[in-house]
Amino acid sequence: MMSWLLVSVGGFLGANARYLVGVTFNKSEPLRPYGTWIANISGSILLGVLFVLLESGQINQLVFILLGTGFCGAYTTFSTFGTELLAMIVGSQWKQALLYIISSILISFTSVWIILYLFN
Repeated sequence: MMSWLLVSVGGFLGANARYLVGVTFNKSEPLRPYGTWIANISGSILLGVLFVLLESGQINQLVFILLGTGFCGAYTTFSTFGTELLAMIVGSQWKQALLYIISSILISFTSVWIILYLFN
């Protein structure tokens, strides 16, 4: 029961943080999804840090459930990434779509890899 509560609280906080990032950074154009990009990259970095902290015993499983599963799960958004990517493709913005895919995946992965490398 405690895990459900922690996921719920973390999810509430993450969803609201995600909304604020979107409102703040997606003002210019709908086909320039800076908010989603920032949320997904920063969420990946945070999850990488939390994973390292959990594995090293610096945080416990309950903190990881709250922040990793709850907060990061609600804060990052693959479904919005897919929808925005589709809008770019439908709008024939091929270069922007390709840049969005490549930068999202490579920067997220590379950031997490660097965190794991530095702390292990």
